[in-house]
Amino acid sequence: MIGYTTIGSKDLDKAVSFYDELLGLVGGKRLMEMDRIKFYGTDEGGAMLAVCIPADEGMQSCGNGQMVAIPGGSAEGADALYKKAIELGATDAGAPGQRFDFFYGGYVYDLDGNKLCFFNMT
Repeated sequence: MIGYTTIGSKDLDKAVSFYDELLGLVGGKRLMEMDRIKFYGTDEGGAMLAVCIPADEGMQSCGNGQMVAIPGGSAEGADALYKKAIELGATDAGAPGQRFDFFYGGYVYDLDGNKLCFFNMT
């Protein structure tokens, strides 16, 4: 249902370095790129996460209530993504843990303040 989600960045080089390492933990890699936008995914034709300088070249800002959720494949995988994001400079927004009987997740803000969730449906 989702083709891709785009999040903005103030510093695309820093964002690319962050997402190259972070998404590599779950098999993500850059699938397409142009000067102001990079698309990450696990395979051609699947859902992607795009990181970009805003099209109007204005200031990047984060939407309240917006979040990108990245599956970890297991609780341990969600923990590994959370830990790697923090190592790469992300800010804690909720340590990993069981949130509901069926949902395990951890939350961070990336280098630009975009909220990410690393999760596993249990």
